[in-house]
Amino acid sequence: MKQTLAFTKMQGLGNDFVMLDAVRQPVDLSPERVRALADRHFGIGCDQLLVVEPSDTPGVDFRYRIFNADGGEVEQCGNGARCFARFVFEQGLTDKREIRVETAKGLITPRLEDDGTVTVDMGVPVLTPAEVPFVSDSDAYVQPLDVAGRTVAITAVSMGNPHAVQVVADVDTAPVAETGPLIEHHPRFPARVNAGFLQVVDAHRVRLRVFERGAGETLACGTGACAAVVAGILRELVVSPVTVETRGGELTIAWDGVGTPVMMTGPAVTVFSGEIALP
Repeated sequence: MKQTLAFTKMQGLGNDFVMLDAVRQPVDLSPERVRALADRHFGIGCDQLLVVEPSDTPGVDFRYRIFNADGGEVEQCGNGARCFARFVFEQGLTDKREIRVETAKGLITPRLEDDGTVTVDMGVPVLTPAEVPFVSDSDAYVQPLDVAGRTVAITAVSMGNPHAVQVVADVDTAPVAETGPLIEHHPRFPARVNAGFLQVVDAHRVRLRVFERGAGETLACGTGACAAVVAGILRELVVSPVTVETRGGELTIAWDGVGTPVMMTGPAVTVFSGEIALP
């Protein structure tokens, strides 16, 4: 017997998602089913699959679950958070323009702006290596990482999910496809990691490519943009607010420094809706 799922395809700067409403329909997922939905030839196709669930926590509107295209569940997704906020509003699941959403790593607060963009309070970045998690004897913000016989300088940041940000001269020629998988699976990142490649244009503008854990390189990564700006500010290379140029478009990231939350503003677009039958 086949289950029919109603879904909505959305994208934030080309980072694309399959949205599933688990408030008004039963959603039974397995890693195999996630991979089938995410498959770009035989399924709907997406970088991540996002599930909206009711929250049992007082004062919290929804629970937000995120699955990568490889079927693994992860903690956070910034571009997905913006799409999440637009989705629940457009679907009539809430009439609030600002909501409180429970994720695997804590609460986020997306707000639908009048111009159609979405601003998300992404929380306070985690910089303590053991909490990223990143294996290190030092708390320094810039640390060496041996990758393919050479040493790169990275900043380890968690935005609810782990990131390793390195500064490069030119993102167009950066070895993202070659070293991205090596960094993702590096033994010093026990939960794997998103590998960010950051080019500083000026004090308020950067360019970014991200090789995402479980998804490969995507056109944009919201948490990656947040982590990159945090790394750039800690290294005194940029000053808030910062425009982050990705291959899918631009995000605005603001951060006032250690101990304060990161604010992310950018687009969220509905592409199409439909139904799909799965075994």
